Amino acid sequence: MLTKRIIPCLDIKDGRTVKGVNFVGLRDAGDPVELAQRYTVEGADELVFLDITATKEKRKTLVALVKDIAAHINIPFTVGGGIRTVDEIEEILKAGADKVSLNSAIVRDPALVTRASDAFGSQAVVAAVDAKRTGKSWEVFVKGGSEPTGIDAIDWIKKTEELGAGEILLTSMDRDGTKSGFDLELLALVNQTVTIPVIASGGAGTTQHCCDAVAIGKADAVLAASIFHFREIEIQELKSKMAEEGIPVRQFAELIQ
Repeated sequence: MLTKRIIPCLDIKDGRTVKGVNFVGLRDAGDPVELAQRYTVEGADELVFLDITATKEKRKTLVALVKDIAAHINIPFTVGGGIRTVDEIEEILKAGADKVSLNSAIVRDPALVTRASDAFGSQAVVAAVDAKRTGKSWEVFVKGGSEPTGIDAIDWIKKTEELGAGEILLTSMDRDGTKSGFDLELLALVNQTVTIPVIASGGAGTTQHCCDAVAIGKADAVLAASIFHFREIEIQELKSKMAEEGIPVRQFAELIQ
């Protein structure tokens, strides 16, 4: 079995790391460059940077900040927020990102997934999906979770794989920032639907929640923000817990070799 990844997430607004609950009520969580450095040292497997207001504010991702973070880390780095074209993807990758996360732009223009995958390889294209439960199904939201689309999340995720996405970043809007656990039903359903890796996002509050996302939800990676930012859980503590439960993870010694 492939090792499961632990991925801290930097939600960026006005150049600072922020964190809210259900996509609102943002509070400051620190300097993104300092946090990125800290997570590299502490053994994170990857890092995700999301410029959460770029799309709503109709502007591009903060390229200078991407360059600054990339210069201070040596782990894979995914960047999302306000990326709309192949040229902008190229700019982000040249700034030091390994992958781009595409959300609102690919809902408007699904063919962007294919163009990006053809240009840079599917491994560089992450389809980010913000899903909110509506009855017995889930709906896709865009623009930082502020706008419903009427699109069924499971159907959309399947389509992004067919179009060429190499990975899914799946955020449960209902669980985001609540620390009440991941939406395991949604995770399991998505993992039955696609063959590409799925990153679980939204709801991490305990080490057990993260283990459940992998063991029950079948996630390939666990993404979290506030529990790491505010040191409620240390990355190595989480990896030790996962290893105890028989979940394969890269231990710190393997990361620094």
